[in-house]
Amino acid sequence: MGILWLFFMKETPKKFIFKIIVIGDGAVGKTSLINRFTEDGFQDDYIPTIGAQFSVYTQKINDDECILFLWDIAGQDNFHFLRPSFYKESKGAIIVYSLEENDLGVRSLNNVKDWHNEIKKFCGDIPIIIFANKVDLVNKNEMDNKKVNKIINRKKFIGVYQTSAKTGENVDDAFKTIIKLLYNKYK
Repeated sequence: MGILWLFFMKETPKKFIFKIIVIGDGAVGKTSLINRFTEDGFQDDYIPTIGAQFSVYTQKINDDECILFLWDIAGQDNFHFLRPSFYKESKGAIIVYSLEENDLGVRSLNNVKDWHNEIKKFCGDIPIIIFANKVDLVNKNEMDNKKVNKIINRKKFIGVYQTSAKTGENVDDAFKTIIKLLYNKYK
């Protein structure tokens, strides 16, 4: 009877579906990060996202299946009117900014607060993680993280990962952090 009881008491694997939005200024590497994570690939040429595109990724956790729809949302201002419709039913968000020491890097970090406010406005209180991308283009020893740490602590983000879509540095860990968080929240 013990074996039969264990057979019937064993939980059946479950399927979870999570929509995760990936947002940030144009040219910070959102599409490249998604491609690195889902296909382990990288393309040097910059091709702006028009509106939004999505990728599907499946991961097993404890025999359960997590199906992720990663929505890559255009960061250019001329697509701002479309974004609210793309945010619907999102369970989590990734805000990407560039670590480059140029106008794009400065502007994209400054805009993290605006992206956060937009997510809160249209999605409510969902988990948000920061990807500080293009770490391969900077000297980590000379980086000043005070500003980003201040933003993270003030806005209560899950955390920040310094990533490189080009080399793959921290990309898997960063994506899997939000996947595990959502899995634990909804299991």
